[in-house]
Amino acid sequence: MQPDLLDALLAHWPDNLSGLCAFEVGLSGGLDSMVLLSLLARARQYRPQLQLSAVHVHHGLNAAADDWVLHCQDVCQQLAIPLRVERVVINRATGESLEAQARQQRYTVFARSAAEVLVLAHHLDDQSETVLLQLLRGGGVRALSGMPVLRRLENLQLWRPLLGLTRQQLEQYASEQGLSWVEDDSNADIAYRRNLLRHRIMPLLQQHVPSYRQQLGRTAWHMAQASQLVDEVAAADLASCMAGTALDVGSMLSLSAVRQGFLLMAWLRSLGQAQVAPEQLQEFLRQLRVAAAASQPCLHLPEMVVVRYRQQLYAVPVLSQQSACVLRFDPAQSVCLLPGWGGSLRWKRRGGLTLPSLAGNLQLRPRLGGEVLQQMVGRKPVKKLLQEAGIPPLLRRQWPLLYAADGRLLALPGVAVASDCFSPEGYWPDWQPGLDDEKKAPR
Repeated sequence: MQPDLLDALLAHWPDNLSGLCAFEVGLSGGLDSMVLLSLLARARQYRPQLQLSAVHVHHGLNAAADDWVLHCQDVCQQLAIPLRVERVVINRATGESLEAQARQQRYTVFARSAAEVLVLAHHLDDQSETVLLQLLRGGGVRALSGMPVLRRLENLQLWRPLLGLTRQQLEQYASEQGLSWVEDDSNADIAYRRNLLRHRIMPLLQQHVPSYRQQLGRTAWHMAQASQLVDEVAAADLASCMAGTALDVGSMLSLSAVRQGFLLMAWLRSLGQAQVAPEQLQEFLRQLRVAAAASQPCLHLPEMVVVRYRQQLYAVPVLSQQSACVLRFDPAQSVCLLPGWGGSLRWKRRGGLTLPSLAGNLQLRPRLGGEVLQQMVGRKPVKKLLQEAGIPPLLRRQWPLLYAADGRLLALPGVAVASDCFSPEGYWPDWQPGLDDEKKAPR
């Protein structure tokens, strides 16, 4: 008979969770989550302040999904634990794996918890599988760090207290406590790579390397330490290389090649772009190092393009279309964010448009082609002004035009203003390309 797992749970209760009382268990109805629910239910007699609830996510992918809900409801009722059941919809037609969609939906549901701590039942076998899967995918130090025991999830603390325990230990506990659970028949389908590892590869490892779980868990710990160190260095480098919303190329290239790569990845993650192929990233960095200063290397990503412009990197959303928008000039408001335009308009008192020309409702309009702007040498095509300013073709197509209330073209922001509306004491409209705050995804 093994030692009571409750003793280990209470002994290793994280200091970060001290003082937090509202805990919600992610309850699938399977063995692992039923063991976790039982342990926390029993822990209430030692921690009377503990407020325990559970959440079950109904994916609708299995014919027995409704029965799993009933099982979870019955067990929670017996233990006097409130249960919320949330149904989610998985789209089979997207081409994305059902497993990935289901996981994303679960964590979306978890993040809506009213509790302070969300508790999940991942164990040491799960951790071993995760590390091996990431190895097979060619993952880096972050991926190979596996699942952390404790991390933030939106406003929650996410806790995995069973990561140091094997599935065999959980099975023995469930047997001793007389627990019942449901079985998901999809867990036997070796078409899924995780199941292939679990049913075919892991048994062989068990025969020849019985301690493989502990060894892979140790690897995950080392990789987590390395990942934290990399993140700290990259964060410091990022802070020193940022120029507003852009990244200064000269400062970045003054770093070692390795730090350049991690710095760029840290910046892209802050913009919600975590999935970038290493080969693509390294090729972009190579181009930045060798390309002529006047050229504009680009990194094309699913939702944006990173482009070099005036020795700075901008992350620019690729816009399918832009609509004219009305704005009013306010000398007290130096920055005007423009959602849907892929940038922001900034006013600078350095010589520019006169106050009378800025009166009334101004308009920001997309380029249609053929526009001309009054200059000292006559009316000059907007297309030529953009080319002379060295603006990359991608940005040229999305560059806004500023019109007066009477419909006159006042400026090509950041490039030129109408000479007949210019004053040395005037206001210069500067266009800052890049993602605005509404476009950024959470890290």
